[in-house]
Amino acid sequence: MFHRGERLTETVWAKLMLGLSTRKYGQAVREFSEAYGLEKSAISEHFIEASREKLKAMMERRLDKTRLCALLIDATPFEGQQMVAALGIDEYGRKMILGIRQGATENATVVGELLAELVERGLDFTEPRLYILDGGKALSAAVKKHAGESAAVQRCQVHKRRNVLDHLTDEQKPGIAKKLNAAYALEDYGAAKQALNVLHRELMDLNPSAARSLGEGMEETVTVHRLRLPIQLRKTMASTNVIESAFSIVERVCRNVKRWHGGDQRERWVGSGLLVAEKQFRRITGYKQIPALIRELEAMTPAKTAVVKRRKAS
Repeated sequence: MFHRGERLTETVWAKLMLGLSTRKYGQAVREFSEAYGLEKSAISEHFIEASREKLKAMMERRLDKTRLCALLIDATPFEGQQMVAALGIDEYGRKMILGIRQGATENATVVGELLAELVERGLDFTEPRLYILDGGKALSAAVKKHAGESAAVQRCQVHKRRNVLDHLTDEQKPGIAKKLNAAYALEDYGAAKQALNVLHRELMDLNPSAARSLGEGMEETVTVHRLRLPIQLRKTMASTNVIESAFSIVERVCRNVKRWHGGDQRERWVGSGLLVAEKQFRRITGYKQIPALIRELEAMTPAKTAVVKRRKAS
């Protein structure tokens, strides 16, 4: 039964996911080999089959009835490739992995193809929604191509801070980081924008490259301020940390893979790791404040909101 049945395929996947995350990959393989008389190659084949099926199921989930208040897109370098992931947050603060895409770099083409797949699976881009991105203007353009130019885009403040500080010396970094943190910590949109403008002028004298990095897309780093989100929810929605924590589980799951090949190996392992992370997801910090986000988004896009309400009513 274990040699031929689906039970082994599923059990191998679950065991290897658990084994890898607890640094017991070798032990897991030996247990299966000794218990069922299977070669390591057979175990590998079962895992390939299981991970491929799970990836396919995740990438084909229907999204017609999925109502998302936020969609996050982030990427991580993975064995010479960029793995781009999309994660959704629904109106109750629950998170779900929407899809992944592999590319040589994180760019608008890769993100555009990922978003197009979501459209094919039924995700409605006319719904008011906050889009939280880790990249530059190319990613923002890819989102607006599907959601419209008026889409609410929040650039990740953590990535912006990192990009700015990368241009500075070790002596300059602490002071500028403190001022950036203080600006983003302000609750009022006008005050936060003014503080960033003051810092931008200071950086122009200190390091023009750092200033240009701050200035690029700066307005989209304070979208959560413009939406007047309560403090807890604003901290959650100001960055892509939600996906970053999922990627940390992927790294742990894949830690003991010694040889990487072409084909769909990276997608299968990253997808498996994200599914492991998804099982551990809890509702986001500040989920009780999500109605405030939805109200502000609807106020920003009244025409789209009317279309959505008519569609739901019908």
